[in-house]
Amino acid sequence: MSEPIAPPGPARFGTLLGVAPGGVPCYSSHYESADDAELPDRHSYRSYVDGIYMGYKWQCVEFARRWLYLNTGCIFDEVGMAYELFELTSLRDVRRGTRRPMRAFRNGSRRHPLPGCLLVWDEGGEFERTGHVAIVTEVLPDRVRFCEQNVDHLVWAPGQDYSREVRASVMPSGEFWLECSFGDATILGWVMQTDDDTDAEPVDEPDPGLFHLVAREVEDRGQASRAWLNVANPDEAAYVEMMRGHLMSGAGQDQHRFFCVSQTVHDELEKATNQLHVLFMHGTDYVLRDDALLAKFRIPRALWPKIRQSWANRHNQMITGRFDFALTARGLKVYEYNCDSASCHMECGKVQGKWADHFGCRLGDDPGAALHHDLREAWRKSEVDGLLHIMQDRDLEETYHALFMQEAMDEAGVPTKIIHGVQGLRWGADGAVLDADGEPIRWVWKTWAWETAIDQIRAECADDAQALENYRPGTRHDAPPRLVDVLLRSEVMVFEPLWTLIPSNKAMLPVLWSLFPNHPYLLETAFELGDGLRAAGYVAKPIVGRQGRNIRIVDGDAVLEATGGQFGDRDHVYQALARLPRLDGFNLQLCTFSVNGAWGGSCLRVDRSLIITGDSDVMPLRVVDDERFAMFGEAAPAAGRQG
Repeated sequence: MSEPIAPPGPARFGTLLGVAPGGVPCYSSHYESADDAELPDRHSYRSYVDGIYMGYKWQCVEFARRWLYLNTGCIFDEVGMAYELFELTSLRDVRRGTRRPMRAFRNGSRRHPLPGCLLVWDEGGEFERTGHVAIVTEVLPDRVRFCEQNVDHLVWAPGQDYSREVRASVMPSGEFWLECSFGDATILGWVMQTDDDTDAEPVDEPDPGLFHLVAREVEDRGQASRAWLNVANPDEAAYVEMMRGHLMSGAGQDQHRFFCVSQTVHDELEKATNQLHVLFMHGTDYVLRDDALLAKFRIPRALWPKIRQSWANRHNQMITGRFDFALTARGLKVYEYNCDSASCHMECGKVQGKWADHFGCRLGDDPGAALHHDLREAWRKSEVDGLLHIMQDRDLEETYHALFMQEAMDEAGVPTKIIHGVQGLRWGADGAVLDADGEPIRWVWKTWAWETAIDQIRAECADDAQALENYRPGTRHDAPPRLVDVLLRSEVMVFEPLWTLIPSNKAMLPVLWSLFPNHPYLLETAFELGDGLRAAGYVAKPIVGRQGRNIRIVDGDAVLEATGGQFGDRDHVYQALARLPRLDGFNLQLCTFSVNGAWGGSCLRVDRSLIITGDSDVMPLRVVDDERFAMFGEAAPAAGRQG
């Protein structure tokens, strides 16, 4: 009796698996077998056709976009996750510059799939957080065949022009059902280009009455007079010391106040976070391939090779960043992406949840409840293989932020050690940087911005252009190690990586507007102030400003608000004015956190001023289901008792 033949293993990365109808090749995305010599950097993994970005080699979304482009001349817009394709409402006809309507049909629809439509899986199970997409190639009464990338990486059988097939059933009523071949995954349905919306998923415009914030208050039962944060936990003790009490807001009279958004708005926040992260990463790659553009970021040329090397080698090692949004009459608009040393994680991921528990706020849900868990999982996957030094100043806000992150690191099994400043650092015999106890510094998570290290370089070189050009970061010298000597040594891996200088720089905003004009989440932004922005109102921002410093808001001939700071001599960009919503005397800025490139939590920053700064408060945010939220009324009311 012969032994059974073992199934073939996955094909090497980039292997041609087969050719789909329309002559479109399908490739293996078995990343474990990718050859670093053939694919030496991040850009080599990017797929282009006719100069148009298709996606990351060789993922499912890349194949779907490439198939559509080569067969129809159309592409779909960037998405954060494959499952978001089920929400597509249009395709962009590249050659004609027009849009074509798309309609989604849920699994079980009476509208049957057709060859060329997108087959979309939900997130979860086999497809974890991303979902999946394939191109339908043949529809039979009992099965559907399709082409895809990034599933089993197997070469197709001779003469076969599809990747897989799944069983189909047609009910007497005409409903068409597909059975997912993975027991823990779910097929959402199919999306096709059509003007006919019969049996399609509804594409109703969101109720504008849901697109605002509401102020509420919990009943005062003396909660504010009692302690509610556990000072036995180091991060909470540092937070209480910073706030000078068990406070969510700095103002004592505001301790019972909270704000609500609808579930619809929060769903949009999650979607915007996922999509914008992809756009900013696309923009980062675009800038790093263009010296003229990179020069606009005013980063010393001596660092350009290191930034490019960081992008090539550490593209997947960004842990977390924060998006700042305005909720406007035109929907959500992003102000910027703080990829480097973003703050407010603890307020979002711990404090607002503990506030709700103590004050008895049962209205809605906590949008930061999953942030700590997601950070822990990000650190678990971070590839840190030794002691990680947490570097911070002796600043109370940095302290509780660092301790909150340290808790996530510890739970992920990453050994950590906090060091304050650079005092006590010394050079080892082998040229390594050692901490005060003689431990070599190899992995770092920092609360400092990268710009702080760059400022040290500028100061050392006295802003001399030639000295900056010739500067060799990380070189050992006779003096004790400085911050720049730690962060820019090639032997030290820093979080967030050096490349996060690019998407965090406000110069990225006009780049993105040029790449994705009129994108629904972006605001028009330019390097030069033109007549259009001048007439409509604008915000002038320094390209490397932090914490709301040196910002000027101008509407017509009037300067509505301006802040001072140390960035006044930096180049500025000019962003279309999108005012924050104002309620109960507060200007309200919605913030979301990305973790490993996907939404991880949301919070609310507030200020009486038009500009959110480092001194602005974080106040509790709750997400309320649409039906309940609609009961609050069209206009945002004054603070009222919790219902």
